[in-house]
Amino acid sequence: MFTALACGAVVFPGLFFGFRTLLRRWFTRWSEADVVCVSERLVSSIHACLATAAGITVVVTTCGDVLTDSHWLANGFALFGAPYMAYDIGAMYLSHYHVQKVRGRSELYSCHSLQTAKAFLSKNRMMVLHHLALLFIFLPITLFFRQGLGDFFIGCLFIIELSTPFVSIGKILIQLGLDDTWLHRVNGVAVLLSFFTCRILVFPFMYWMYGRRFGIPLHQVFLSLPLQCNVGNLVILAPQVYWFTLLLRKARRLYLRQKRGTRGGDGERPKTD
Repeated sequence: MFTALACGAVVFPGLFFGFRTLLRRWFTRWSEADVVCVSERLVSSIHACLATAAGITVVVTTCGDVLTDSHWLANGFALFGAPYMAYDIGAMYLSHYHVQKVRGRSELYSCHSLQTAKAFLSKNRMMVLHHLALLFIFLPITLFFRQGLGDFFIGCLFIIELSTPFVSIGKILIQLGLDDTWLHRVNGVAVLLSFFTCRILVFPFMYWMYGRRFGIPLHQVFLSLPLQCNVGNLVILAPQVYWFTLLLRKARRLYLRQKRGTRGGDGERPKTD
């Protein structure tokens, strides 16, 4: 039990500092903000890939009986991935700190302080709350309160992370100045599809699988579950819906900007009186 926890506590910070060292050596013209941001996103992608692989393994293994079938990875990866949540808050803070410093806010970001921490929390409140909820609510429920039942559903929640590598790739492409390329556009479509499928549709899928297990129609499953189960799912689902709306708005802005750029490239000019 504690071996998996200790491994996670070593692996994720170790990967971050390893990437940070290598990127400094390979890309000497990059600022510290570039190095830290890319390092954080690479580690996030690795964690997401591991979580998705663990989730698929658990789901496939336990789909025979979604309530009683079990797989050791359900608890094992929850423990291994728990330190990532704490690490990622720290890595996001470092990324925020160096980005703001590069943008010329040296009067506030000349050194780490309570003010810089408050500024980070103010800007990333939703993400920090999401990480803390997973660490202090989802993890104890997974390990201690579900009495070994529902490994299938824990695996489904792991698969939520599938969209993270695409989100990270998009941010890295923007940082490299490749935001106006076909690769960025294709990745944007992958972000929307993976996010909608694995972070939103996965919840009605879990309800459908539960109803199938007990012969309950999908529209009645919500009423048949204990209140704490529904509340827990809504707590996890709500920020996913919020972030998906932000992604849709961003995709719309990019589409309109590229459309305007295409018209400008065709030689169209605004009319003048």
